[in-house]
Amino acid sequence: MGLERNFSILITRNNEAIAENNFTMGNAGFLPSLDVSGRYGGTINNTTAVAASDGQATSTSGVHNTTTTGSATLGWTIFNGFSVRTSYKRLDELRHLGSLNTQMQVENLIAQIITGYYNYIRQIQTLNNLNHALSLSRERLRIDNERYLLGSGSKLLVLQSQVYLNADSSSLSRQREIVRTAKINLNELMAADDLGTVFFSADTSIVVDELLLYEKLYDHTLAFNTSLMIAASNKTVSEYDYKIITARSYPYVNLTTGYSYNHYTYESGTNRRQTVDGLNYGVSVGFNIFNGFNQRRNLTNSSIEIQNRELRYLEIEQGIKADLLSIYNAYSNNLRLIKLEEQNLETATENLDIALERYKLGNLSGLQLREVQKSFLDAKDRLLAIQYQSKLAEISLKLISGSIMEYY
Repeated sequence: MGLERNFSILITRNNEAIAENNFTMGNAGFLPSLDVSGRYGGTINNTTAVAASDGQATSTSGVHNTTTTGSATLGWTIFNGFSVRTSYKRLDELRHLGSLNTQMQVENLIAQIITGYYNYIRQIQTLNNLNHALSLSRERLRIDNERYLLGSGSKLLVLQSQVYLNADSSSLSRQREIVRTAKINLNELMAADDLGTVFFSADTSIVVDELLLYEKLYDHTLAFNTSLMIAASNKTVSEYDYKIITARSYPYVNLTTGYSYNHYTYESGTNRRQTVDGLNYGVSVGFNIFNGFNQRRNLTNSSIEIQNRELRYLEIEQGIKADLLSIYNAYSNNLRLIKLEEQNLETATENLDIALERYKLGNLSGLQLREVQKSFLDAKDRLLAIQYQSKLAEISLKLISGSIMEYY
């Protein structure tokens, strides 16, 4: 749904379509140009002439002469230092670059949606944990109330249990708001018509792929990382720009041909009307001798730009390698922490069951029970947090290595 409706994706795909439309032989300059023009006009003149011999004056007024013209001109660049061929290759590279930009936008959106999806699951699980804590607090309040009614407990314990119950209810209410926010954020990424659309995830837990290998990720990153491919494509475009500038040092050959038609009408004079039409043609050859050293300057700047693009590629490559190593180390450490936190949760669960039974028998204080309950909830929260962080590391590793589409 996100890939079909997300606004950023739609904009990027439109930009890709523009780059695709620009990749034509005509845009590169391979094809000739044909211009057609026409004009109709006239003059209305008043004339007074005085003869030099006898000084006799003659006058005419309102003499209306008209001119009708039409022409078709065909122009074609035969040679301009291979600039046309290079421009065509440059347009093809720009088309490829547009495709890569779309690919990167798609990959980033997939990563964002997956991250938002598992954040929603995490918040739902936290909500379930708080529901469980609330049920434990209700059970404790029930026990304290029964003891108080039987005369074996104090009002102070009942009030303290009520305070804990209210605190847990407040935490649960805040968590419900967090869940709603996570749901809205996910609907926004999917460009849902109604951002408040209610949905339920099919997954109820966060499962982490534990089989990612650094060596395989490293090779895949160098071959398929989209940022690296975009940087390489930008470098190629700069190289084509250099060749286009170099082409200006070559002579150029232009061919022109056309047809013209001219029709004149006269109200006075020897001829009443006149028609002239015919073909014209020509070949232009030119070569720039000197343009204020601008050609040399442009070549130098273009060469520097190629170096910058190469340095930019190396910078991106180095940054990606560093990110890959850092994230993989965190991923590996998180996998070990998951095992540890799972063991801690088992211990905390068993400890809570024992503490609750002891509390029912009156062998454990309310404060001690609350500490055990808190330890149990903390263990569940830590496990959820480390599972989510591990999932984020997994998503980042697949995004960097160009494997994020595996989720799709």
